[in-house]
Amino acid sequence: MIIPTTYTAALLLTIISMICWGSWANTTKLAGKWRFELFYFDYAFGVLLCAILAAATFGSMGDDLTVLDNLAVTGKRQIFWGLLGGVVFNLANILLVAAITVAGLAVAFPVGIGLALVIGVVWNYAINPQGNRGLLFAGAALVVMAIITDAIAYAQHAAQKAREETGASPSPAAAGVKKKSPVKGIALSLASGVLMGSFYPIVEISKQGEIGLGPYAVGLVFAIGVFLSTFVFNLYFMNLPVQGPPVGVRDYFQGTARQHLLGVAGGLIWCTGTLTNFVAASAPREINVGPAISYALGQGATMISALWGLLVWKEFAGASAKVKALLAVMLLLFVAGLTTVSVAPLVR
Repeated sequence: MIIPTTYTAALLLTIISMICWGSWANTTKLAGKWRFELFYFDYAFGVLLCAILAAATFGSMGDDLTVLDNLAVTGKRQIFWGLLGGVVFNLANILLVAAITVAGLAVAFPVGIGLALVIGVVWNYAINPQGNRGLLFAGAALVVMAIITDAIAYAQHAAQKAREETGASPSPAAAGVKKKSPVKGIALSLASGVLMGSFYPIVEISKQGEIGLGPYAVGLVFAIGVFLSTFVFNLYFMNLPVQGPPVGVRDYFQGTARQHLLGVAGGLIWCTGTLTNFVAASAPREINVGPAISYALGQGATMISALWGLLVWKEFAGASAKVKALLAVMLLLFVAGLTTVSVAPLVR
């Protein structure tokens, strides 16, 4: 299998991971009014397709064990943890996509993925301590401050929009307008963040030991967990949706070719980011960025997605000066937090 041999190469892989993780959700926006529950079936297929292609190519090259060899000699316990990591991630990601539908990219990612970053950094460091602990935890604290700031900005913007929609009417009900609460979007993002911060340490457990899974093998097992669990979690959200009426399996076949391809593309992009992250974290120890740093840098996707939401999709269009100032502070806190985490492996 192919793994990086220099710190620069490993760091480059984490940057690719960050870009992919921060950009895949644009495919949900490009799909238009296509329900996220239906979109997600194609997304899960894209994840599995990408993992299979990577296992058959990069995972089968070089002098080390191929993916098939790795799966043949590894233990059932390691495969179980790899599958469980995919299942946990999948529920977290479905909740994240639901949060994007309700609140937008500029809210769902900073709140959900920001919380996941904090949980993941602490847990990954406990499993495999690498990098300066003080800098890691200081960076995590800055991210927490950014999450709180973003949640406040979203709540204030939602309240502002509600006032504009109801106009001068003293009662939204009297005006025939249902007031939109920011609570659902934030709650979905937080629930996603808790689970999202848990999947990576679970994956790390599957890689431990002399017969642990390599990055491409765990990527394949992980993707299988994502694909299979989609038919459980997604059917639940189709019948009890977070927004809009229930949808049936028959509705999936009413989608256009473009909408289905966008779903597959979203899965391919996300899985590319995941595999590059797994590979970067599996580099030789002397040039390894470490799982805590690799995961944290990958979560720089939060910045990428927030910028997509703010600059391209105009999710905070018409926001007040106060809300814009809060968003600027949020971005600065995220940059400071991620920078602090990124230099942690360089300081002993």
